Amino acid sequence: MRCIGIFGGTFDPIHYGHLRTAYETRAKLGFDEVRFVPCANPPHRQTAVTPSEIRLRMLEAAVAAEPGFVIDERELARPGPSYTVDTLSSLREDLPDEALCLLLGMDAFLDLPSWHEWERLLELAHIVVAHRPGWQVPREGALGRLLEQSRTAHRHDLERARAGRIHIESVTQLEVSSTELRRSIRAGIAPKYLLPESVWRIIVETNCYAQQAET
Repeated sequence: MRCIGIFGGTFDPIHYGHLRTAYETRAKLGFDEVRFVPCANPPHRQTAVTPSEIRLRMLEAAVAAEPGFVIDERELARPGPSYTVDTLSSLREDLPDEALCLLLGMDAFLDLPSWHEWERLLELAHIVVAHRPGWQVPREGALGRLLEQSRTAHRHDLERARAGRIHIESVTQLEVSSTELRRSIRAGIAPKYLLPESVWRIIVETNCYAQQAET
């Protein structure tokens, strides 16, 4: 059974924190590919999002040289809020026989109970949590119970079923924030060593972060 990582986000901009997490989880867990799914209308975000065509250009530039990284544009083509459960439902229709692994940072995982129809996610995919030092794995509450029922420490379990398991994988700690990158760029500080040079060239060309305000 093929095993596919699903990595969603606004990617505003894509940076090395995103890319390293995708690379490490693919290498360690044996994904056949990682699909980057740029979000059109993030339900949990109140601030403005850079136009999708610019974010898509940056994402294309960032993954162009990495075999196994592909871009899936289905959320950009879908109206309304970009709910993850809808994206996974659509992917499951297209890929009925593949194991799908939703990639989340620990911060996003801890916020999972606030997501739209979050209880359905494990019906559609596995969840792989990229764990960095400093974050605590939940032991109580809804997430604690979910982990007790569904957690596996064995990567091969992700290949044996299409969905239903949670795996926590340690990754290199790269604390890069897209929000802080945008603020630094507006302050005149180039994001050197934080994102690919090809992405920086698009930011300079489009001047996309010149006037955005954070709230």
